[in-house]
Amino acid sequence: MRILCLDVGNKKIGVSMSDPTLSIAQALKVYRRGSLREDLKEFRALIAEYDIERIVVGLPKDLSGLVGKKAQEVLEFAEILEKHAGVPIVLWDERFTTNEAHRVFEMANVNHKKRKPYLDMMASQLILQGYLDANGPR
Repeated sequence: MRILCLDVGNKKIGVSMSDPTLSIAQALKVYRRGSLREDLKEFRALIAEYDIERIVVGLPKDLSGLVGKKAQEVLEFAEILEKHAGVPIVLWDERFTTNEAHRVFEMANVNHKKRKPYLDMMASQLILQGYLDANGPR
């Protein structure tokens, strides 16, 4: 069994998943959002394909830790997804993950233009790795 992680944006969702030991986060893809029905179909297919037991969704809180407009939209999406996916959803603070993703790309000397298509996927991987590190393998 694995854990799926989503970095939810308005147009794209960064997707990563854990290895079977629930120790290492692996970037999977960037999903271009369609209708809500298409989004739900995509994630149900991933759950079935990879034997997903839980989904971690990055919650974009404000710097002060409050739930703002964007975080509220993510909360609503996560609630709908949980109803339709059949697996529990865990919300995980994603503050600074995009900045951290930029730092990873800078260390690898990847320029801004080349990193842009992969930022959401890298942010998702960082969110999931933080969750896995905090919760440890069972």
